[in-house]
Amino acid sequence: MSTMPEWLPPLVLFSDYNGDWDVYLEAIYAYFRQDFVDSKPVFRGKRLGLKRHPLANGKEATFWHMIQQGDREADRVPDFRRCERIRWPKPIIEHDGDEVIKVWWNQRRGERRICLWFEQENYLVILADRGEYILPWTAYLVEQPHRQRKLQREYEEYCRNRGRKG
Repeated sequence: MSTMPEWLPPLVLFSDYNGDWDVYLEAIYAYFRQDFVDSKPVFRGKRLGLKRHPLANGKEATFWHMIQQGDREADRVPDFRRCERIRWPKPIIEHDGDEVIKVWWNQRRGERRICLWFEQENYLVILADRGEYILPWTAYLVEQPHRQRKLQREYEEYCRNRGRKG
């Protein structure tokens, strides 16, 4: 089994907060604030903004996208695996040059997106390229083998089209 990169923080476990959702939510939000609100992260020289609206319970839309799952905004529910990894998106973004992170651009719903895939843990961070700035969009575990294969094919095709090895 591979070792985790030294720059990757540990998981933030629900059990460490005695199963108290409200306390846990505030703790993971504090990590999110520290990484994306209070600091000024960059990706390859471009500043990272935030999708702030719609605010829900005083927390930015990007936060909810990083800890919830679901296709329809109104029906999204917490995903504890996403919550546990709330500290991972920023260091993955900051270590995009590390060989354990596969990075490529694609088009999704008419927008230019940047994929950062920490394949060893099947964790994907999605950024939206808005030209002058970058928006952290979402981050989640890719658990389905067919989806993992699709990401691998997409990455390899991107690399072939760029004249690089995949």
